[in-house]
Amino acid sequence: MISSIPAKLGILTVSDRASRGDYEDLGGPAIEAYYREVLTSEFEPIYRCIPDDFAIIEQTLIELCDVEGCCLVVTTGGTGPAARDVTPEATESVCDKMMPGFGELMRAVSLQKVPTAILSRQTAGIRGNALIVNLPGQPRAIRECLDAVFPAIPYCIDLLEGPYLTTDEARIQAFRPKKK
Repeated sequence: MISSIPAKLGILTVSDRASRGDYEDLGGPAIEAYYREVLTSEFEPIYRCIPDDFAIIEQTLIELCDVEGCCLVVTTGGTGPAARDVTPEATESVCDKMMPGFGELMRAVSLQKVPTAILSRQTAGIRGNALIVNLPGQPRAIRECLDAVFPAIPYCIDLLEGPYLTTDEARIQAFRPKKK
């Protein structure tokens, strides 16, 4: 069902330094730019920039999904092997079910570019009617990973009974099974 209400799409940057203002967040704006490039349906971006803190990540994901009503939350940062990189663990702790295929595909695509992609722990999961996708922090990697998984995201949102997301088919073709 096509809705006239804009879809709420979360953007969550997880970075101690960016949240303190030590440097400009490039990841969050890269996600918003990607949404604007590929989506033709109306949406409202809801942005947060927080430190690498397990409890704060959990709380913010819950807020974006349950309070703000985001049907999709894409995170950037905190997916590496460092001690403070806990975004995947916080995501798993708030999700009802995990969607491991997202992480598998993103790593496979990233490994074609850089051998250190094996160190990244991208993942995805479902919380209620929302899909949460964890991405690495670099804007180039964000684009590569989203290009890989975004064709499946609109149909996933359909299955969660969320808003009907449409894409610019010249840029990304959303996969939806053909109706019989």
